[in-house]
Parts: sequence; C-alpha cells; structure tokens
Amino acid sequence: MTAKERLTATGRKKLLALDGGGIRGAMTVEVLASIEKMLREQLKKPDLVLGDYFDYIGGTSTGAIIAATLASGMSTDALRKFYEQSGREMFDKSSVLRRFQQKYKGEALRHQLQEVFGQDTLLSSDRLRTLLLMVMRNATTDSPWPISNNPRAMFNNTGDDNDNLKLPLWQLVRASTAAPTYFPPEEIQVGQNHFLFVDGGVTMYNNPAFKLFLMATIPAYRVEWPTGEDQMLIVSVGTGHAPDANRGLAPADMNLLYNASSIPSALMAAALHEQDMMCRVFGRCLVGDPIDLEVGDLRDALPANAPKLFTYMRYNAELTKPGLGRLGVNVDPKRVQQLDSVEAIGELQEVGRAVGKAVNSSHYKGFLS
Repeated sequence: MTAKERLTATGRKKLLALDGGGIRGAMTVEVLASIEKMLREQLKKPDLVLGDYFDYIGGTSTGAIIAATLASGMSTDALRKFYEQSGREMFDKSSVLRRFQQKYKGEALRHQLQEVFGQDTLLSSDRLRTLLLMVMRNATTDSPWPISNNPRAMFNNTGDDNDNLKLPLWQLVRASTAAPTYFPPEEIQVGQNHFLFVDGGVTMYNNPAFKLFLMATIPAYRVEWPTGEDQMLIVSVGTGHAPDANRGLAPADMNLLYNASSIPSALMAAALHEQDMMCRVFGRCLVGDPIDLEVGDLRDALPANAPKLFTYMRYNAELTKPGLGRLGVNVDPKRVQQLDSVEAIGELQEVGRAVGKAVNSSHYKGFLS
C-alpha cells in the first residue's frame, strides 16, 4: 500500500510510536527486530517489513529517522546496519570554538539522510508505505511542529508554495534530530518563510505515542480512524531512561554549562512519562514496566465499565544498574545512558534484544492480519 491507500483502507489500525534519544535509537532497532521477527512468523511472510504491517508510524529525533526509514520499507536488519555504519559519522565533533554553540557539526548527518532518502524525495512521495508523523520544534515561532504526509491535513495539498508535502523528506528528518547543544538547527523554507527548526525532543512529544493517537483519530487532523481496544493498536518503543543518572549531584555542579547540556534530556524524560501515562489511562495496557512507585503500571487505570480507546504496549528499559540487572544485561549503565555514546552501540543493542524478549504474539491477538 501507499500512504494514501492506508488512509482510506478499512480494517483495524496499527500505530507505531518511536521515542527520541540520540544513538540510543540502536536499542529501539533491536526491539523492532523482535516485533518484525514475530510478525513474519505469525503471518507466514518471511519478507515482511514493519512498513507493511503498521498503518501510521510516528517518531521524534532518532525516532523520526527510524520512522521514516520504516515507512519507506526498510527492514530492521538494514536499519541496524545503518546505525552501526553511520552512527560514529553522525556524531562528528565541531571545532573547539564552535563547541560553545553545539558539540557536533551536523554535515555528516545531513549527508547520511540525503543518501538514505534521496535529496529530491518529498514528504508527498509514494515511496512512503504508511502515514508518517515526525515531530520537531519551530524555534522561529516557538511552537511544536508535528508534521505528517496525510494528504488531507490542513497544511498539505494547499495548492501553493506553503504546501508541507513539497518539503524534502530528508530535511524534515534532519530538523527533528537537531538537538540543542548537540547539533545546529535546520533552516527550512516554507513558502516565503524561513524557519529554524530544532529537535522535537524539546517539546512534549519526545515520546509521540499519545500525539500519534490524536492525529489518527480527532477530526482536526482529518484522518478520523475508529477507536476501541479491538479496533486500534498502539505500539510504543522507548530509548531507555535513567532515573538516577545524576545521583550525587551537588548544588555547585549546576552551573550554566551543566544546565544547558542537561535540559534536553530532562525534557525528554518528562515527556516520555507523560505520554506513556496518558496512553495507559486511555488504552488497554498489555506491556509496560511501572511508571513510578506511586502509580505503578496503570493496567487498570479506569473503572471497569469505562471503554478503552485502543490496545497499548510500551517497550522500554531502565538504564540503571538495577534496571539492567532485571533485564539480565551486564553492561556499564553510564555507557548506555548518554545520547551520543557511539562507542556503546553494541551494549545498546544488547539492551534492546533483552527488552525485545517481552514481545509476545498473544498480545497482538486480533491484529495479526
């Protein structure tokens, strides 16, 4: 199918949401590989890719890279090779003087995305097999920009130069990954306007799961797919979280440079928990670790007679020593907690494979067609 055909096709809808998290996206890829393997076995389709199964895929930052490649029909094996071969090149350090602006240059990542998606491939391309959501922040207007290839969307198919569908796919992905203090912003011309975009992780949608649900269902976004736990599946995959990453922090340590470098990860952590909690309240949660000690896993968050709007699964990892121990993974937490630890791709993959063991075909019952 093409994205346009997905929009009007009947049947139960499957949505996939992918968190931001820098090079920790290598962990996400391994979880997705477990899902892809399970689907191939259950559907008896050895060549199936996730872009064949899911109807709407959304992602932020590194999740936007993964979302766009999956929507383009890439297998998880090819995506794994992309992270292994290109990860170190993406994080190409800036000169000493420029590091007061950002740590990495951005040119290498730009070239990698152009090579994967093509310089001339637009958001409207029929190369995309699914509806695609990417989240970025418009720094010029100080607003989040969730952008989709949905041809019915208000700012798509406008008939003028302001049509979002005319924007290059690679550039939108690059904009979503432009994490402040890590990469330079991405400048995009939209009609007569020049906007500066940065990473969608500095919005409330670093975990875009509930936003993806809203964009698939409420009238304003012009998709309006039916809801119900037997009608819609939402699978959400995280890049890990570390609740004790700053244990031992002293007041004197919280200087200007510390705050500037820690703000992106602080926003990401708050966003992912909020979106996850909302999905567990309004959906039927089948998979997901406890959110915190107070609310638990929210498997029964609403009264028994309240209808659930979708079936929901959340795959993620706590990147602390106890959390990794529960997964049976023996790696140094500090090596897998950083957003730019390219030397730890192998360990991140090990964590992802451990998380992927929670993938169970019985959870997908009713959505295996």
